Amino acid sequence: MKAFFISDLHLKDSNEPSSKTLLGFLFHLEKTLISEQPATHLFLVGDIFDLWIASHPYFVEKFRAIVDQLKKLKNLGLEIHYFEGNHDLYLKDFWQAQGGIQVHSKAKTFQLGSHQVRIEHGDLINPDDKGYLFLYRFLRTEPLPWLAKNLPGSLVKVIGEHASGASREYTSNAKRLHEEKIKELIRAHVLRIKDQKFDLIVSGHVHVRDDQMIEVEGRKIRSINLGAWFDHPKIFVLSDQEAKFYKLKGSGEFS
Repeated sequence: MKAFFISDLHLKDSNEPSSKTLLGFLFHLEKTLISEQPATHLFLVGDIFDLWIASHPYFVEKFRAIVDQLKKLKNLGLEIHYFEGNHDLYLKDFWQAQGGIQVHSKAKTFQLGSHQVRIEHGDLINPDDKGYLFLYRFLRTEPLPWLAKNLPGSLVKVIGEHASGASREYTSNAKRLHEEKIKELIRAHVLRIKDQKFDLIVSGHVHVRDDQMIEVEGRKIRSINLGAWFDHPKIFVLSDQEAKFYKLKGSGEFS
């Protein structure tokens, strides 16, 4: 077992540096699939794109190279899971139905080697961010999936960019908090989870890279927040031999 975790890339187009870094990383994973220690899992933990709604061709074509490489990795045997964030919504129609990539709208726990790992985007880490929580519920109301799939691409682009901006505005209060305060919110979030049958939790959303041990009823839970790719792109790698962050180079290789 060798699993890779990324989140909060917020890709706006295929030509920006983060998109090229991601594509290079995906090509690197392709090489590992024929090596002696291949990758087994890739977890996309939300907000990979700054905007992706449903299965609209506008988004598929905009990020065609990344889409094709992820599908290729899936066909080569890599198990890929995509957790919806607050910038990428209604993903099952395309990513799961057409790409064979498993999509999750809520937290899910996996047995990965010797670890029980809970994975979630992390958009409920701050329970006091009332504006964002309202937006979170609104974006998941019944008419929006139909609209997202059937409106013209130009209109989806305009509406989506406004929604993406609104989401960023609503979450900005939490992200302006001091880094230590955000780490306290992450800790409090872990303590609030009722089902504690995991020893590792991986999340994103708050854009603060964090690695801390949290004691819960006499047992230790390791909490990893993946941070964002704005300044220093990193991935988290988990196997039975290691569990740590690696810095990504522009070529997508990591060290």
